[in-house]
Amino acid sequence: MYSAISWQVGRELVASGKEAEFAIRRRRALKRVDKELSRGNFKTALSLVKQLQRNPAGGLRGFGAVKQVPKRVTSLNELELDSKELLPLQSLLASVMESIERCNFFDSFDEAASDRVESLTEDESYGSLNEKDHSMCMQHEAGHFLVGYLLGVLPKGYNVPSIEALRQEESAVGSVQFIGFEFLKEIALARRLRRTYTAQGDGRVKHLSFFSAIMKTKRHTISSKTLSNFSCVILGGLVAEHIAFGHSEGHYADIDKLEYLFRWLGYKRSEVDSRVQWAALNTVLISFQHIEVRSRLAEAMSLGRSVGFCIDTIESALYGREM
Repeated sequence: MYSAISWQVGRELVASGKEAEFAIRRRRALKRVDKELSRGNFKTALSLVKQLQRNPAGGLRGFGAVKQVPKRVTSLNELELDSKELLPLQSLLASVMESIERCNFFDSFDEAASDRVESLTEDESYGSLNEKDHSMCMQHEAGHFLVGYLLGVLPKGYNVPSIEALRQEESAVGSVQFIGFEFLKEIALARRLRRTYTAQGDGRVKHLSFFSAIMKTKRHTISSKTLSNFSCVILGGLVAEHIAFGHSEGHYADIDKLEYLFRWLGYKRSEVDSRVQWAALNTVLISFQHIEVRSRLAEAMSLGRSVGFCIDTIESALYGREM
């Protein structure tokens, strides 16, 4: 019996040693990722992360690895969940959908609303904050970061106001920026071009013709996968607030962005309904299954750690002991 116990202990020590070695390799590689991000070499940074994703020894097992809800599913009742899981998820999803609807998200999608699309700059999360909101801000931004990472969308930077900054300013801004959502800048540029064209054109016919052409072009260049990822990432902050605090304080600029984007792309109400319901369900399930991971990530972000450090925090929380 003693030898069997010794063998088991020895085996665990060997496994622990390998995990420690893998963690060291991962952290060394993530320092390279940080270096490329700091230089603005986002494609190179993403390439390095994808190489790590494919590397079983010391790689990134969590990047893009989360199991998602099938696109045809838009209701919890369609999933095979036991009653203990179903009840809190139903309550959470209902609260999230109520917050979305409170923003008048499902109102008619008219062309005039697209004028506000210039407020979309990459994928930042805006909201006026004060000191009491600091903890909520941390969870909100960590929610964006984590959902994006698990879906395979690489964060390239983030900003979370410190308590000191909140004390010195009446309002502050939290944000997470991702690689792959640059189409938001293109849409804002297209809007400015539309204004210029309209000013130089000879009436509303040219105005509408130009606008229609832009919408068709953008809708074909933004893949369904990218739009789905963006929808989930943008909802990640709101869902995190509901999980951590049971409510949201009404910082709904993210929802406005999603609304403006769908309007700009010319989606019909029925299409938007199904896409948003699926995105909310998918984000709720992902976030609910990774509460502890998000909590640890929020701690790292509150200390201003690098993107690479935050990724390592996620991986350590997902797959083993913190080394």
